[in-house]
Amino acid sequence: MLLENYQAKGLLTVTLVDGQTSTAGVYAYRGDLVLKEGGLREGSTTDRRPPEALFIHSALIIENDKIKFVNGLLPTLSLLPVFVEKYKADIAEDCVAIIYVENISKALQVELEGVTYKLLPFKEGLVWNEILEELYIEKSELKGQSAEDKVAIAYAAAKNYKSKGAVVSYAEAETFTFVVVKDASVGAI
Repeated sequence: MLLENYQAKGLLTVTLVDGQTSTAGVYAYRGDLVLKEGGLREGSTTDRRPPEALFIHSALIIENDKIKFVNGLLPTLSLLPVFVEKYKADIAEDCVAIIYVENISKALQVELEGVTYKLLPFKEGLVWNEILEELYIEKSELKGQSAEDKVAIAYAAAKNYKSKGAVVSYAEAETFTFVVVKDASVGAI
């Protein structure tokens, strides 16, 4: 199974949901997905430092060992090709991909390796709540559902999602990026 392989390779971290939906053979995952592994610790062949880059708060639907739905947050647009390169063998041709990106100024769509990635600017908040709002999913629709089925509900709604962003090349998408400045005063005092 795909998620088990990712787990064995250390590619899943901060896992919130990892299991089968109510549909046999369909699995859901929510958590962080490793894009760039940390280097090996000195003298070790297996012990790694923390990941260098993550696909934060990702949500995946896996069917027939293929990623059919992907959502989450990329800190920079430059990590999109990293995600695609690392996971392209596992991404279904009809994958629905709605991704928040911290450093883009407007909604865009970019096609990479045959999949159209719908990119949305992200300012703050919880990615999961943002995608539910973007897809017009009411909390009442999720009430009583398993955590896995909640991801499946998001996937079902995402299939009909129409992005307001224009389809552009990756190079053109890069022209809509900016430097994200984080407020250092966030957190405990």
